[in-house]
Amino acid sequence: MNEFKVVSHSEYDTIELAQNIESEKFPNMVICLDGELGCGKTVFVKGIAQALGITESVTSPTFSIIKEYDGELPLYHMDVYRLDGNTDGVGIEEYFDKGGITVIEWAKTIKDILPKERLDIKIKVAGENKRTIVLEPHGEKYEELCEAVL
Repeated sequence: MNEFKVVSHSEYDTIELAQNIESEKFPNMVICLDGELGCGKTVFVKGIAQALGITESVTSPTFSIIKEYDGELPLYHMDVYRLDGNTDGVGIEEYFDKGGITVIEWAKTIKDILPKERLDIKIKVAGENKRTIVLEPHGEKYEELCEAVL
C-alpha cells in the first residue's frame, strides 16, 4: 500500500491539492477525509467543489449528514461525525454508485460500509497554517490518481 505525503502551508495549498485531485476525477469516485476539528476537511471539499464549477457556498453538512451539489459531476458531501457509526436508514452506500464524487468527512467512523476502492486522506495540523496531508489510495484507479497528481 503506497502512501503519499503532502505538506500544505495555507488554505490555498489545500484547495490546490483538492483541485488537482478533481482534475483526475471519474464517476463514482469516493474520497474519505479524516482529521481533527478545524484541520481543513471542509476547505478541501471547497476546492473540489470549485473545480467542479459549483458556485454554491460549501459548508459542512454536520446536521443534514449529506449535501448534494450540481457541478460538472454531482458532488455528494457527507459529514458522518454525528452518526456515531450508526448508518442505518441513512442510505450512504447508495451514493457510491450514483455517478458523482462522494467526499466523506469523519469517514473512519463508518469504515465498515466504505467501498474497498477509495482514496483515504488524513489531514494533520502541523502548525498554525501548516498541515500534513497523507493520501492512501485503495485500488489501482486511486493509485494512478495519486501518481498523476503528486
